[in-house]
Amino acid sequence: MKPSIILASFLGFLSAFLFPRVVNTSTNPGFQSDVEAYIQEEVEPLARRQLVAYQFGKPLHLDTNRGVTYTATRFERLPLPYAPLQEGVAPAGESVTLSQVAATAQQWGDSVTVTDVANLTIKHPIFQQAIQLVSIQMPETLERNTLNTLLAANQVNYANGRASRATLVSTDVMSPHESNKVVGSLLTYGAPRFNGDEREDMMIEAGAYRDPSKSPSMMQHYVALIHPLVAQDMRENSQVNTAWAFSDVNRLYNNELGPFGGVRFCETNMMPYWVGNALVTGTPSTTGGTLATSATYNIIVTGSPILTSVEQQIYQVSGNISVTGPTGSISVTLPTKPGYVFNVYIGTTSSPANLGLCATGPTSGPLAGQATQLASGSTAVITGIGIAQTPPAAPATGVTVFPTIFIGNHSYGQVILENPEFFYLTGADKSDRLNQTRVVAWKVFYGSIILNQGFLVRVESSSAFTPGYSAGTQA
Repeated sequence: MKPSIILASFLGFLSAFLFPRVVNTSTNPGFQSDVEAYIQEEVEPLARRQLVAYQFGKPLHLDTNRGVTYTATRFERLPLPYAPLQEGVAPAGESVTLSQVAATAQQWGDSVTVTDVANLTIKHPIFQQAIQLVSIQMPETLERNTLNTLLAANQVNYANGRASRATLVSTDVMSPHESNKVVGSLLTYGAPRFNGDEREDMMIEAGAYRDPSKSPSMMQHYVALIHPLVAQDMRENSQVNTAWAFSDVNRLYNNELGPFGGVRFCETNMMPYWVGNALVTGTPSTTGGTLATSATYNIIVTGSPILTSVEQQIYQVSGNISVTGPTGSISVTLPTKPGYVFNVYIGTTSSPANLGLCATGPTSGPLAGQATQLASGSTAVITGIGIAQTPPAAPATGVTVFPTIFIGNHSYGQVILENPEFFYLTGADKSDRLNQTRVVAWKVFYGSIILNQGFLVRVESSSAFTPGYSAGTQA
């Protein structure tokens, strides 16, 4: 036998003797029952939402036992006299004119139920977690509702002078030029600014920039609520980037980016936006319904993220759908988009302004039986025309449109009838005699009101940036 073979055999024997083979027991089925799973002690944080819109609403109080409608009154200014007085002749005089706006306070709330079994068996204290989640849900609801109110205002500009949301293209982005146009309009109209326009002495003292109490942070200004992606478009401008970079010491508001051109920009990732999608159509259905078989109908489908219920995916209006046969209904196959629910609107024109009726919609509440909150990928049968509700206008297919809202002081208010309340129900009662459940809940009675349509303006634009991640990361 060759010496090399003898040496290899000896080394193999020695290795086996000194280093016996170790068996991996972690994958052995016989040992799996004794493996204790590890669960991290702390709970991971949630994604952050930037809440800014609610804070700028003028606080308004609605007295109890006075209904739910809050009415604000404004006396219009008198026209200036056209000519000097004539000796001994009294002027014809003017009449006082007032205008009013009203808002209805509504009760909002929600709850989380935790069973005693979950409380006893889950590692993390689920009741305490429910308290934290509810405390987040309440202010986010107020923020979403406030933004929805502001988006209903009637003053709107479109970037690059476009005529409508549908005509915006991907290169129509927000810029200092668009901001300057709005500021000029607000100043021309006389919209009051924050930090000042109501004061009696309109002269700014010469030492204002040397006196810390009269620093640039105290100068009169408007406020713009801006989506983070649109803010990135503004940062593409070197002047804006420089102004915001050196404004840290002068910031006044939550999530403020900084001032530029008489506006303080506040960033909010709760700002709604709209994505244009190709149309979703329907076909006549054999399921019973009340749609007239002699008419044609158009439908619009919208999709909302489940977590916010804000209509974001807007599908183009369908063509005419003829309802034929003995039954009057339309079958609609909804898009498959995880994490979204869908609404279906129907009407006899190309601008449907009513929700459809649908048996798979909510079974209780004010929207019971309406074609809303429908499951992704499901088939909805529209059996009739429901309540009046107008869908958001659709951008062009493939284009995402973002609103930026410029506001002046006293442009809108928050009407409070009953302050937010939190409830922590942990004891037994007659309906839960064995104390099997704990409940965390909240409610508030309030409403948002636009006080003056001329004091706020919405600018709609596209963005050079798109929402979502790329390069294989989380979508």
